[in-house]
This record gives sequence, structure tokens and C-alpha cells, in this order.
Amino acid sequence: MPSLFARSSLVSLIAVFASGCSQTPVSDTRQGPCDSVPYVLHDPAESVNRGIFGFNRVLDDYAIAPVARGYRHLPEFFQDGVHNFVANFGEPKVFINDLLQGNGQRSVTTFGRFVINTTVGVVGLIDVSGKMGIERHKADFGQTFGVWNIANGPIVELPLFGSSNLRDATGKVVSFAVDPFGSNSDTVDTLSTINTVGGIVDGRAEALPLTDRLQQQPDYYAALRDKVAQKRADFVADGKAGLVQSPSSQCKGANVQ
Repeated sequence: MPSLFARSSLVSLIAVFASGCSQTPVSDTRQGPCDSVPYVLHDPAESVNRGIFGFNRVLDDYAIAPVARGYRHLPEFFQDGVHNFVANFGEPKVFINDLLQGNGQRSVTTFGRFVINTTVGVVGLIDVSGKMGIERHKADFGQTFGVWNIANGPIVELPLFGSSNLRDATGKVVSFAVDPFGSNSDTVDTLSTINTVGGIVDGRAEALPLTDRLQQQPDYYAALRDKVAQKRADFVADGKAGLVQSPSSQCKGANVQ
């Protein structure tokens, strides 16, 4: 009983601190939630990138997208559970990037969300923190490098991972190398595998409305490349502003990163 009381008290205390930080107003340079920031686009290896894009599109059209479309027909509670689990499993890396960006408020919010959702939310399947008003935000190493004012670099079409730039591609490599949970537990390895598969399917399903629209454009490669570049520029701006909830996430089709 004492340990249960202590755990409940800790969760409550974290919720108070995290909730307070998540509601702290932060200024943003954009005039409205759907306004975009300027970005630089440099695609010197476009012919090579288009070749890789062709491979990625075949893989997506015949494997990933069909699975994602089927996933969208599953019960909503199941989709919510997968989405929440994936988001919660990624919170430790968000926390690391919050610290690297020097944002104490966001790091406390992330830590609080992870503790609450992992315990009360049954390993993150239920977004208890969100119901308490503690908003989720995203952060990754590409954003951190942008906050550090490292330049985008040229456009890079990554096999399997799609359009990126050199800075964000490097961030993806760093993210793979960083394992906050360690690798000595079979349980963690299993959860990591579930997270990877669930993240791919859930993320692709979330992006379907946007990519379906972009495929109607005369040049799908350029349309998707430009959309991702704009989204990432807005994402870096969110990190520099220290926003807990991205304004761009409120806009239609803003979920592609």
C-alpha cells in the first residue's frame, strides 16, 4: 500500500507540473496557425532522387499503402490504441531532444506524459495525459539540428523512408543509434518491434489523405518533396519557438514529416 500511495502521489505531482508547463503561452512568429515559414529547397541530385522515389512508390503502392488503407477500416479504439502506444514509446527520444534544444518546459511536459501514460495509461495505449490537458508535441534530432541553426543541406530521397534533406537524414541515423531503453530485455525488444510495425502502418494511414491529394498533381515527386520540405521548416520553427503543440498540426494534411 505505501508503494502504491507513493506512486499515485508521484503521478499526481508530475501531472500538476506538466500541465502547468504545457499551458505556458509561447510567442510564435507566424500570424495564424496555418501560416508557413520560408524554406530553402536545393535538389542537385534530382535525377537520382527520382529514381529512388520510383522504387519507394512501387513499394508503397503495392505493400504499405494497401495495408494502411485496411488499417483505417479497423475499429477506431484499436487505431487510437496503436497511435497512442507508438507516440508514448517515442516520448523518451522526444525528451532527449527537448533537453538538447534547451527547452525545460517541454522536457517536463514530455517526462510527465510518459510517466502518466505508461502507468495509468497501460503502457501508453490510453492517452491519459491528453485527457488531462497535457498536450503532446513532437521533437526529433532533425528538428534539434535545425534549432541549432544547422543548414538543411540538399534534398535526399531515402530508400524506404522517402523525401528528406541531409540534415534530417542525419537526424534519422542518430535516432536509430540512440536507444533510451537499452537492448538487454526481451520485453523491450518485443515492444520495440511492435512500435516499429505499428508506427509505419499508423503513420502511413495518417498521411493517406494528403498523399492521395498530392498524387493528383502533375508531378507527384515535386509535390511531395515540396510539402515535406515546408512541413519540416514549420517543424523547426515550432522547436525554436518552444511550442508544446505545433500550430501546423492543426492544419489539414499537416501530418507528413
